[in-house]
Amino acid sequence: MKHIDNNGRRSRAIIANGTIFMGGQVADDFTADAAEQTRQALARIDAILTDAGSDRSKLVSAQIWLKSMEDYAAMNAVWDAWIDRDRAPTRSCGVVEMADPGILVEIIPTAVL
Repeated sequence: MKHIDNNGRRSRAIIANGTIFMGGQVADDFTADAAEQTRQALARIDAILTDAGSDRSKLVSAQIWLKSMEDYAAMNAVWDAWIDRDRAPTRSCGVVEMADPGILVEIIPTAVL
């Protein structure tokens, strides 16, 4: 098992048995709108996948948390442009109370090597 970016409280990702389990990925800029927060979260996912030796075509699932369903269309526009549409992962999306009020989008993906 390999831990990626472990700070003692959490790891950004763990590789176990050929699977990459990632924690929730959010934007760096919590003042940005939902589309930009989605872009930033997806960029973080791309970086973790690269560090792990994988890429977005190997995503198997994603949980997407939104602060409000009002951001659903903006998030989907960015998501749809980012994913490998021939290998789209399973996905769920829901509204949750975020850890910080500025977070509009959080994405929790799982991928394979």
